[in-house]
Amino acid sequence: MSNPVSDESRVIPLPAPREPLWRDLVGEVLRRERQAQERTLKDVADAARISLPYLSEIERGRKEASSEVLAAAAQALGLGLGDLLSRVHGELARRTAERRPAAAPHRSHRGLCLAA
Repeated sequence: MSNPVSDESRVIPLPAPREPLWRDLVGEVLRRERQAQERTLKDVADAARISLPYLSEIERGRKEASSEVLAAAAQALGLGLGDLLSRVHGELARRTAERRPAAAPHRSHRGLCLAA
């Protein structure tokens, strides 16, 4: 006595992938640029006239910095604010493209299908 179950009832929805946060991407770009220049947090914080702990928090994505602070950090690294934002946008676009599911040739489900 089997109970026929439709394919729809076997699909277990998975949570949507988390979008990258802007503050995380800004921090990663700032840190990558600082390290590429072989500079310390202290050096860049002093040049930007922001506190070292605050710059560290920004680089770790813990703080949402104002545009003035981002411009100062970017300038301390020899970048304009537009350069920084362009790099962050590029990183966001790259990660978003990586997360897009490939087009399914047939029917697509957002979930996990279990079969017994």
